[in-house]
Amino acid sequence: MSREIIIDPITRLEGHGKIVIFLDEAGNAKKAYFQVPELRGFEKFLVGRAVEYAPQITSRICGVCPWAHHTAATKALDDLYKVEPPPAAKMIRELTYNIFMLEDHALHVFYLGGPDFIVGPRAPKAERNILGVIKKVGLETARQVISMRRELREIQTEIGGKVVHPVFGVPGGVVKGISKELQERIIKVANKGVQFAKFTLELFKKLVLSNKEYLDLITSDTYTHRTYYMGLVDENNHVNFYDGKIRIVDPSGNEYAKFDVHDYLKYLAEHVEPWTYVRFTYLRPVGWKGFVDGPESGILCVAPLGRLNAADGMATPLAQEAYEEFYETLGGKPVHHTLATHWARIIEMIYAAERMRELAENPEITSKHIRNLPTETPDVGIGVVEAPRGILIHHYETDERGVIKKANLIVATQNNAARIALSVDKAARSLIREGKIDDGLLNMVEMAFRAYDPCHACATHSLPGQIPLLFELRGMDGKIIKTLRYP
Repeated sequence: MSREIIIDPITRLEGHGKIVIFLDEAGNAKKAYFQVPELRGFEKFLVGRAVEYAPQITSRICGVCPWAHHTAATKALDDLYKVEPPPAAKMIRELTYNIFMLEDHALHVFYLGGPDFIVGPRAPKAERNILGVIKKVGLETARQVISMRRELREIQTEIGGKVVHPVFGVPGGVVKGISKELQERIIKVANKGVQFAKFTLELFKKLVLSNKEYLDLITSDTYTHRTYYMGLVDENNHVNFYDGKIRIVDPSGNEYAKFDVHDYLKYLAEHVEPWTYVRFTYLRPVGWKGFVDGPESGILCVAPLGRLNAADGMATPLAQEAYEEFYETLGGKPVHHTLATHWARIIEMIYAAERMRELAENPEITSKHIRNLPTETPDVGIGVVEAPRGILIHHYETDERGVIKKANLIVATQNNAARIALSVDKAARSLIREGKIDDGLLNMVEMAFRAYDPCHACATHSLPGQIPLLFELRGMDGKIIKTLRYP
């Protein structure tokens, strides 16, 4: 029997990666590594470029999260030039951002994470995809999903110029306003969005929460970790995707810290492991204690589960109702079950649609005053938003001409990276016993990372100095025989 199992490539995520599982002599998993072999060097090749290009350059990091990078970079430029956008510009930015969040969450629910529950975690591989989902939910539901995403993306394109790589955010505002006609159209789509999000929640209740096997899987120890949780909150400690302060709660749900993004380096640090290009964010005051959970661990959780746990509620009524039901069903706050992230994501879909409608209905959003021109000499700028996958921070330092000297990106998935590694290892060790392995079981190991909706194209970064290429030759017992390193 082989002492090593390799899942390569892993599936239904953004980016690339593989899982390497080592077995003991009895065929039990003793250690699993979640390895990301790709490298994206954006922090390095931003250096020397005019900072005004950052919102367009960084949107190329990922074709799934371009709006997150574009918006975080644009907010960093506001800060860099010390310019406050007009109210209409802020509303337009937040509006388009909530459109993006609704559309992106729908993508994961139905296309990426959904097959594990809608079709089944141990269903045949050929059925664990969007076609299997369509077969289960029916063609009419599939048409509704496709139609909703199309309408949302059409509005993104009209406002942002491009749906994948938007070109509308500038320091001090936006380049295009919203007409009365477009406003009316957005309101109609927003109303559809609210109904669509409510429908998605009802579908989740019907297909997942009513199934005891699935509910037991969600609440099982296999997919449970007690970590710190982090998210953006407004002045009422409610979830906000576009702006606010960063709040961290401990594994018991007590507030650990609440701070402005400019203080992020006091709380967040990054750890490097030799077997992956992803950097692991951890809580600096606690320190790096390895891949362990509990109050003594500095590991963080972000994304939908992290946001809901870090907040005291949702800022819109229907989302608040769903939020309360979530915690009542799962035994109160905080919820530590990784697979509950899928449910939390649908609650955020409701919030995004409701917030989209609120902003679209505001009469000030059609104001023609959409930009304040910057006049200050640039120096340091930091911007933050909630990407679908969690807190995203862009930090730029420039010379007096606005040429970037240093760029630091704290990306959502790297905030979750340590918990993802913890999740994959625990799932493998819990599920793989006595050499009993099949495709469905390996998919359940993949489910441990898939719930986070990770984007490894975003999360891998260049490091200071040279990045070595590391080869490890292992024997049948899993022990390293020889290591080759270049350079």
